[in-house]
Amino acid sequence: MSLFEQIQQTTTHAKNLGALISLTTKQELVEDQGISFVVRILERINKKENYQAKQVKRQINPFLPYEQDLFVCDLSANHVCLLNKFNVVDNHILIITRDFQSQEDWITQPDFAALATCMAEIDGLAFYNAGQSAGASQPHKHLQLIPFSDGLDQFDVPIEKVITQLDFTTAQPTSLTIFPFKHAIASIPEHHDGQTLFEIYESLLNYLNFIDKPLAQGQQTQPYNLLATRRWMMLIHRTQDCYERISVNSLGFAGALLVRDRPQLDFLKTLTPIQLLGKVAQAI
Repeated sequence: MSLFEQIQQTTTHAKNLGALISLTTKQELVEDQGISFVVRILERINKKENYQAKQVKRQINPFLPYEQDLFVCDLSANHVCLLNKFNVVDNHILIITRDFQSQEDWITQPDFAALATCMAEIDGLAFYNAGQSAGASQPHKHLQLIPFSDGLDQFDVPIEKVITQLDFTTAQPTSLTIFPFKHAIASIPEHHDGQTLFEIYESLLNYLNFIDKPLAQGQQTQPYNLLATRRWMMLIHRTQDCYERISVNSLGFAGALLVRDRPQLDFLKTLTPIQLLGKVAQAI
């Protein structure tokens, strides 16, 4: 059985038992600098926030132990695959470490190896919210992956339209002139593994001056967001998790934003999406 079939089978099982809670949304497209940002108005968001508040109060780690009804498969000796309990897009999976590691630790080669295993079977958007200031809602290390299509619904990455215009003739990181904040983008070769992804990650960190020596395991030096497809990887230097109560995680930099209600949507349209991203990222 393929990984995607396992995801679908677990999704059906978890929905039947009420373990999977989909956050339904209404959405609008907001154009900015040639990018059609998908802005979703979340419904049932209070249910997720109340659930997470109870976990924090009781000092509960939802991944130790994880909910068996959300378990998809073992990925490696160090990682398992789970469904995202509160999903906005179907088939959203989490790649978590078996033992506790902090979401503010550097991503390691074994982490990327587990991600590469998933991406070899599923073409989608992978991302990592490196700490609370980068939009992470759980302290236990987890990467995330959303398939682009399941044959019924379509999930895409709005910023890919401008990324495809970059010159990737060299392996060196580059950036987008329309983004007024510190970020770096590099291409990913067609044939890659966890080591390749890890080395590209290191090159992006070096490009942004996060580190001045080979990456070691341990706590990161700055918060950031990481996004990756089979074709490119992007890293953004973060400063805060929200602006005017609009929270932003990695998906915001992919071109998918979430707001709580219509007034927030109206405010976002006035501010513009790229200006919002600039408010929560390190200015150039």
